[in-house]
Amino acid sequence: MTLDEYQQLAARTIGTRTHADQLSNMALGLAGEAGETADMLKKHLFHGKPLDPDEVMKELGDVMWYVAGMATAMGMSLDDVAQRNVDKLRTRYPDGFSAEASALRRDVVA
Repeated sequence: MTLDEYQQLAARTIGTRTHADQLSNMALGLAGEAGETADMLKKHLFHGKPLDPDEVMKELGDVMWYVAGMATAMGMSLDDVAQRNVDKLRTRYPDGFSAEASALRRDVVA
């Protein structure tokens, strides 16, 4: 499955909302699901709870749904979003990520 195929399938469950409602629902939902994912990791690292890969996968799926929905609301292809991100990372870290390369980035103000 490509990202665009996923986006089309996910869009079936967006429902009908105004454009502003779609954007706000997707942005707020993304923040909430990312927070749930972070909370699972926090509980694992600091509370000693086991990290259940299946539950992490479910939360990451929820994050993907909101990302796909935001792209749909913006008229963007998820394949294009992913490609642009990879292109940005290749420009930023042509030899791959390293702490040294990160410290030497010119697009970040210290």
